[in-house]
Amino acid sequence: MMRIFQFLLCLTALPASAAADTTFYPAPSGKTDAPVLVVYSSLDEPLAKPMIAGFQAVNPDIAVRYEDMLTGEVYDRIVKETDAGQKTADFAFSSAMDLQVKLANDGYAQPSDLPMSEQWPSWANWRNTAYALTFEPAVFVYHKPSFRDEPPPATRAEFVDYLRKKGDAVYGRIGTYDIERSGVGFLFMARDQEQFGDIWSVIQAMGAAGVKLYSTSQAIVERVADGRFVLGYNILGSYAADWASRHPDVGIVLPKDYTVVMSRIGLVPHAAASPELGKRYLEFFMSKGGQTIMARELQIPAVSPEVAGNNTATTLREMLGGQLKPVPVSLGLMVYLDQVKRARLIDRWNEVLRLQ
Repeated sequence: MMRIFQFLLCLTALPASAAADTTFYPAPSGKTDAPVLVVYSSLDEPLAKPMIAGFQAVNPDIAVRYEDMLTGEVYDRIVKETDAGQKTADFAFSSAMDLQVKLANDGYAQPSDLPMSEQWPSWANWRNTAYALTFEPAVFVYHKPSFRDEPPPATRAEFVDYLRKKGDAVYGRIGTYDIERSGVGFLFMARDQEQFGDIWSVIQAMGAAGVKLYSTSQAIVERVADGRFVLGYNILGSYAADWASRHPDVGIVLPKDYTVVMSRIGLVPHAAASPELGKRYLEFFMSKGGQTIMARELQIPAVSPEVAGNNTATTLREMLGGQLKPVPVSLGLMVYLDQVKRARLIDRWNEVLRLQ
């Protein structure tokens, strides 16, 4: 378990930006008329710097325009620009798995047959068009001082038992995502419903415990860090680990019954102005060098089977085996965008939370 915790402490990441922001990286060679790679991404620009630097180190005659935006904005920009007959980004990188697959399925992305395509895990590759490039688990976070005399819950059944046993002592001190406002929260809830037949007992127990709902990971984990909350449910591991690395009172548990794993997906838009540059950047993302930067410098787990060390999907699988349930990059993600099914899940969520 200590090895797993040490692994999670490496999964640092920052929250997505609240608004689009553009940063220009000139070609390192100094070439003033260098071709410009345009990237739309939900990964914060400070985190993206090492990857861009690595790419430009092997492509010194290429400049990069990096547009940092929310996941919905990545999708909307590509669709609107394409439908208007305009050129769009050369590469799109987003944690909204469902929206990225929708872009690919609806013809807004083009195939990228690359050297690593054949070796990429089948769950992480949709028709050589949309590629999962990271491996990020959903975890429980807990306030360590609140669990001096007992271990924190390690399964969903234990989580429910803890809430029922503690009652008023933990009322209003549990946090999770608001699935109506948080895309990753909705994704995790939808996967919970598929993986755990008794998931609604978990939601009902959280409702009875006065659970607080938030749209961001930071809002939850910062309240665990200072003791306002004792537990956070289904928190993206990269954000939780960032806080745990800087706040000793934050603890992390990978649920032993099952651990949902999401990914950030990269693709080359169909209407890319320079698709060859987009494919070159994607190829770098998937290369041993790029994935090593992802794991060691961005501190986000890599998917590539070529990358050695703790910050890889392979190592997590070796430690946890069948406990891990990665979300496949497949048309199954489209289900989460079905507005009728989405409304039904949200309605039931709200109804069960209100049951006391």
